[in-house]
Amino acid sequence: MNKKLFVDFKTFENDILSYEAYMNDFSEKLFQEFDLTAKKLNLSKQIDDLLNGEKVNLSEDQSAIHSQVRNLKKHYPKSMDLIDSRINSDLGWEIVVLGIGGSFEGTKLLTECFNINLNKRDVDSTNETPRDPIFITGSDPEEIRFKLNNFDLIKEKTFFFVVSKSFTTDETLESLKYALEWSGDPKNFAAITANPKAAEQYNFLKIIELEPEIGGRYSIWSCASYPANIKMGDSAFESFLEGGARADKDLVKDQDYLGFLKRLSFSDIWLNNVKSKKTRAVLSYSWRLRSFADYVQQLEMESLGKQPNKNSEFKATGQIIFGGYGPTAQHSYFQLLHQGTQNICADILAVQEDPSSLAYAQAITQAKLLSSGADDLLQESEKINGDVPVNLFLLKKLDPFTLGYLIATWEHRTFITSVMLQINPFDQFGVRSGKIYTKKYLRENGA
Repeated sequence: MNKKLFVDFKTFENDILSYEAYMNDFSEKLFQEFDLTAKKLNLSKQIDDLLNGEKVNLSEDQSAIHSQVRNLKKHYPKSMDLIDSRINSDLGWEIVVLGIGGSFEGTKLLTECFNINLNKRDVDSTNETPRDPIFITGSDPEEIRFKLNNFDLIKEKTFFFVVSKSFTTDETLESLKYALEWSGDPKNFAAITANPKAAEQYNFLKIIELEPEIGGRYSIWSCASYPANIKMGDSAFESFLEGGARADKDLVKDQDYLGFLKRLSFSDIWLNNVKSKKTRAVLSYSWRLRSFADYVQQLEMESLGKQPNKNSEFKATGQIIFGGYGPTAQHSYFQLLHQGTQNICADILAVQEDPSSLAYAQAITQAKLLSSGADDLLQESEKINGDVPVNLFLLKKLDPFTLGYLIATWEHRTFITSVMLQINPFDQFGVRSGKIYTKKYLRENGA
């Protein structure tokens, strides 16, 4: 380990972000003990195997190639230019995405952050305001009925992306039936899937093949993000991929960055297993990152929500992740964080581009109040717990490259944790149980 890491053990900084840990009792000695375990588990080799495309998803006997995709910039086939030119030739086109989980969380996050091309009223031509993609995600038919019939959509200028890795997802297929009936034209549809044969029956305009070695929660780097790519533009999306690739490079070549990731992972495990802090709030103080907590909730809880390995000393696996937009949270569930009896920890994110803003001041202030409390200015009834360990992430700016770096960093944090826990972060067999028993219920009740 690079000795520089321990000059200031609780901080990290590079040209993209800075980090400070507000948790006094996770010491350098504890770090060294965890690091010995990491060496015994061959963490370095497992990182190399992941980045080199080796079979790391052993239960499904395949690799996990999301890092290869972002490094190769292989996010969609060139033939997709047909759809791109069709939609962008007339600003009257609207995009609807049918998908759930990883099939929409990434596109939603990217669009909210970087819909910079098509969000302005075109006063010189159509005088229409193209919206962000409309997402249809659930199984309640009221969702698709409402969104397709109450958003002033023109059927002939509404294009649907059906995003489903398996193309057997019940919620998506139910929405597809209604969407096809509503549209009346399958040529206004494209499928993004790893099961192209299942999509062929619909006679869509295009079937875009998704690599089967990319799990849904990692598909933000792939053609699954094509609807967001249309909105943000090719150069912005490529910059996003480059940010993820830079994080991969740093993971291998920058010992300080690796040490920063280890500290995140080791302290997550320690807080969960030793301090019984089973829940972590992820709070963004940038409105454009308002869905970041939703994104990493799926990333972490699907990846780490597994039974403990009988050979592991750590029996508590993934933490419960929740959160959202920090300024809103302060006026809802922050009461519990500050004065409640729950055992909790937190990640706080902010952007340094405007350090004089109220949101930035709130991020810094809340990190310190949650972790250390306050001795003055408060009456006795207002005193706060001050026992919430906090990871504070400050982004130098919020652009596609930085978001790519941040998301890949979170993936690396999650992967290192999975190695330490000796579990597979790339399968999700627990998700299947709900599908199996729902189908059983529908058969038994004649649905």
